[in-house]
Amino acid sequence: MQTKINFKNINALAIPAIFSGISESIITLTDIAIVGNVKENSVEALGAVGLVGSFLSAIIWVIAQTKTSLSATVSQHLGSKRLNAIKTLVPQAILFNFLLSLVLFFITSIFVHEIFKAYNASGLLLDYAKEYYLIRAWGFPLTLITFALYGIFRGLQNTIWAMKCSLTGAIINVFLTYFFVQGIDGRLQPMHIKGAAYASIISQCIMLAMAFYYYFKYTPFGLIIRKKINPSLRPFIIMSFNFIIRTATLNLAIYLANAYATDYGKNYIAAQSILMNIWLFFSFFIDGYATAGNAMAGKLLGEKNYSALWKMSKSISKYAITVSLILIVLCFSFYNYIGAFFNKNTDVIQIFNNVFWIILLVQPINSLAYIFDGLFKGMGDAKFLRNNLIMATFCGFIPGLLIGNYFDLKLYSVWLAFAIWMCLRSFPLIYSFKKNYVNNR
Repeated sequence: MQTKINFKNINALAIPAIFSGISESIITLTDIAIVGNVKENSVEALGAVGLVGSFLSAIIWVIAQTKTSLSATVSQHLGSKRLNAIKTLVPQAILFNFLLSLVLFFITSIFVHEIFKAYNASGLLLDYAKEYYLIRAWGFPLTLITFALYGIFRGLQNTIWAMKCSLTGAIINVFLTYFFVQGIDGRLQPMHIKGAAYASIISQCIMLAMAFYYYFKYTPFGLIIRKKINPSLRPFIIMSFNFIIRTATLNLAIYLANAYATDYGKNYIAAQSILMNIWLFFSFFIDGYATAGNAMAGKLLGEKNYSALWKMSKSISKYAITVSLILIVLCFSFYNYIGAFFNKNTDVIQIFNNVFWIILLVQPINSLAYIFDGLFKGMGDAKFLRNNLIMATFCGFIPGLLIGNYFDLKLYSVWLAFAIWMCLRSFPLIYSFKKNYVNNR
């Protein structure tokens, strides 16, 4: 039986994925909103949380590309009705994720001072960043295993389980962060920036426990590691490392953006922290439809149903662009209030307001980039995605940033470079997809 493509089927995957995606972003946004409004050194605390949040997102996106590889592998085997062939692969892939997370934890913890010095952080900003990170780093194994399980769920065409885990974690994080940071009179001493970090770790533990519950109860896989290596493990690792190289290049752009913003001064990195995390929030929001495309593309490819694949790409693109337009209208309606929600410093708010419009106007282009990125991920075409991202970064983002910085445009140079970057990411993907799959209808 071949997969049907209609509004109901697409949204059955996309809407839970949207809630799941924004839940991940809400955890960091909550930290920024609450820490950014503390009475003591709020600008430095906000900058530190923003820097660490961006660095964590960068590292997790890089390593968690094994989730994408797992999703593509599971969905393609589901479409070709060969799930039994990967029953031993899945626990081996989860173990692979766990070992990667341990290596990452130890290396980054040892070099934490050097890492945030490389972001141009110094003084109190550097101290806060190190203090916050050394707690949050314990969440690497929790997050990467959780994401691996999410990839399995997505490959099985189910995004509801991940949504339930992520929403629960996000809600708990909001309450814990508030009470841990602010304290409770007579019962709990305020923990300032440390409180936000501890709240995140507890939330990640809860999400992992819930994900394992759904994994054991509803999937055909287990956790028994067989001595015999599954023949699909090598292609899985190759695909993962192509995705890792691609995402490392993506995060080079984010690193450069934050490093330049930090160099402009503490008010600029504070504003950049808000801007970047709103950008990521929008990305997760729109990425819900990319997740649906990712799950369905792998299954349709396994079925060799190319006609439905093209139809699905057009439908999902329309929905994602519609979502981006709604976000644009809402944000322009409350334009002068958004920055003040995260920080009360007038200089920070002014810098934020001067640049925020660029993020809003580029959202429809972002939508197309995310959708077709998700489709290629679902089909396992990691090599093309890797090359496309490298081209966009080194031929678009970096030259744009350097030129803008030369003319002293400060944060304008950062976000105009991001706009160029997203154009170069989206249009080649659309062209290649149409060229390779429209003719197969």
